[in-house]
Amino acid sequence: MEKPDKKIITASVSDVGQSLSKDQSSRAKRYFISMMVRTLCFILAVITPSPFRWIALLGAVLLPYVAVVVANAGRESIRDKSTIYTNKQKQIES
Repeated sequence: MEKPDKKIITASVSDVGQSLSKDQSSRAKRYFISMMVRTLCFILAVITPSPFRWIALLGAVLLPYVAVVVANAGRESIRDKSTIYTNKQKQIES
């Protein structure tokens, strides 16, 4: 039987993402900024007249969900070359 061609795949250091601490701090900053915008929406809901009040209140209610989704969209994103599948079939030689 013929052996299948072996495919040698090397990983580059430039393929590695940012460190865990940098990733966590950047996500915390994004979440903090989103919560500051939410606080501003609450303040605007108190200050502004009726039609704009409801828009600001809607923003204040929906922003926590969006902030959590954005903050949690971190390291698990799929990047090119991040997962390499190889077809390594083992065969019994006779």
